[in-house]
Formats: sequence, structure tokens, C-alpha cells
Amino acid sequence: MALVGIVVVSHSAELARGVGELARQMAGPEVRIEIAGGGPGETLGTDDTLVRDAIRRANQGDGVVVLGDLGSAILTIRHVLERNGNGHARLVDAPLVEGTVAAAVVASVGCGLSEVSRAAEEARGASKF
Repeated sequence: MALVGIVVVSHSAELARGVGELARQMAGPEVRIEIAGGGPGETLGTDDTLVRDAIRRANQGDGVVVLGDLGSAILTIRHVLERNGNGHARLVDAPLVEGTVAAAVVASVGCGLSEVSRAAEEARGASKF
């Protein structure tokens, strides 16, 4: 069974790994969660090659939801999708941690790209109290 994949893009490789690990624990091993963290040599920043490769690895046939942490990460993701997008990867406007976890959990039950994207975006309004 193919599922929607998730890509976490962060300026920090450590942050991306941590968010990815949290989401994997919540969603289980069936959901492909890939990370693209840091710039070349794991410096702070973003790298379009890392983003492109993570999207390719995450795509199991049902599409990919991509989440980014800060402005230039979003610009990098947009650049990659404009050059290499095939309509199967979707950048969502969502908080990185909550959105990734929500997307991963919804993907784990077999929901489609639109539902997984919506779950990530709706995490923005989740109250912690």
C-alpha cells in the first residue's frame, strides 16, 4: 500500500532529524518521512539538492507533503518544485513540528495528498492548553 510521503526541511540538520524521528514514532514505519536539513557540510542553511533528493525518496506514488521551518527554506522548496515539480509534491503552510506530526499520522491511515496537506495546515490552530 503506497502512502503519502512527508519531507521536513529545516535550516538545522539536527532539528530536521528530531522532527522526522518524532513523526516516525507517531506514524509508524509505513509512512516515508525524509529530511533535508542544513546546508552543505551540515552548516546552517538549506540546500536544493538535499530537498530534491528527499522529495524523490519520500514519493511512494501517492504524493509528498513538504514542510519548511523558515522563510529561505520555503524559497528553496518553491525553487525545487518549480524546476522539478510534477504535481506530486505539495508545499504546505504549517508549523514544522505540529504540522509534520499531524501529516504523518493522517498519512499513516491511508489518507490522500489533500487530506494529509489539510491536516498539516490545520495544526497551526492547535491549542496547547
